[in-house]
Amino acid sequence: MTKINTDREKIQEILTRSVANIYPSKAFLEKMLVSGKQLTLYLGIDPTGPTLHIGHIIPMEKLRLFQELGHKIILLIGDFTGMIGDPTDKSATRQALSKEQVLQNAKDYKKQASTILNFSGTNKVELKYNSAWHGKMNFSKVMELSANFTVQQLLERDMFQERIKAGKPIHLHEFMYPVLQAYDSVAMDVDGEVGGNDQTFNMLSGRNLMKSLANKEKFVITTKLLVDPTGKKMGKSEGNMLSLNDSAKDMFGKVMSWTDGMIIDAYELCTRLPMTEINQIAKELKAGKNPRDYKFRLAQEIVALYHGEKKAKTAAAEFVEIFAKGGKPDDIKKYHIKTGSLNPVDILVELNFVSSKGEARRLIEGGGAKLNDEKIKNWKDNIQIKSGDIIQAGKRKFGQIE
Repeated sequence: MTKINTDREKIQEILTRSVANIYPSKAFLEKMLVSGKQLTLYLGIDPTGPTLHIGHIIPMEKLRLFQELGHKIILLIGDFTGMIGDPTDKSATRQALSKEQVLQNAKDYKKQASTILNFSGTNKVELKYNSAWHGKMNFSKVMELSANFTVQQLLERDMFQERIKAGKPIHLHEFMYPVLQAYDSVAMDVDGEVGGNDQTFNMLSGRNLMKSLANKEKFVITTKLLVDPTGKKMGKSEGNMLSLNDSAKDMFGKVMSWTDGMIIDAYELCTRLPMTEINQIAKELKAGKNPRDYKFRLAQEIVALYHGEKKAKTAAAEFVEIFAKGGKPDDIKKYHIKTGSLNPVDILVELNFVSSKGEARRLIEGGGAKLNDEKIKNWKDNIQIKSGDIIQAGKRKFGQIE
């Protein structure tokens, strides 16, 4: 049996670092951690896309600390709930995904998560899929679970209130999402759950259901979100959302694109530097030191975690070289595409600079796409492409047409 480490300093790091809230209380969880009992806790991820990103990295870092103390970690893939779609923070109904799409999205999750969590050894992370229980659930069981929730509870959610005010529909299956996610905790009989602060409603639904059906106090840790000074989360269209399948070069560039106001939070949430050192950095920034130097180190620290020290140093050197030369790399990749009058959205998709036409449109609308250093102003208008032209997407993606 795995020996449980009750080191007070490590327990305090679990209880404080990157933490937004702990339910029912910090004291409750601390008592469990010092007891020496092995706890079982999980993070649930719906496979809505093919890569794990910053929203997953932060709670996984918290799980890593629990695993290092000897506790049992479950990474739950929401292959069933992913087909419904979490309505959290959504002003409109999510597009439904098929079982095949969900599983395709999740196929590399274990490999990506293994850069943070340990999937081997005597206390390896267990990978589970919630279709194992939801897929077998009959309508009678669904009705039984639904009796533990009220319409008023579900309507309290901010995004539902906003939709009602805007006259937008709320579909019945969206009401069912937190009901099914809540049952995950009961099905796995866990002691706790970790997730981003934006998942508080869903995780507390699981806590309440666990109390009702199993008479068990499940703890919940909500982690802080990495946001810009306006409170906006990282996003695909902004090109600054860190993903675990990013190359070292792209990861470095994305961190350098973050605002200065995000530096200290990013050190706390995305690195493993001691908080004493991070607090010292905060003091030096407040005293007027150049934020760029600290952001540069931040980028190196983050890239080193997922790609190693050698690649982090290479990425740092490449970044310096590119920006010393006016923002363009020497070795711009060449692409063979047809020339003439072309739609810029189609060009960006064909060059694989974006993952969808929607992302291409948003990039152009935000002024992030250029042809020969000139901004592409309107995605509806065709542009003239000839051999030798350079297409740019964001600050780090360049392509020369042959």
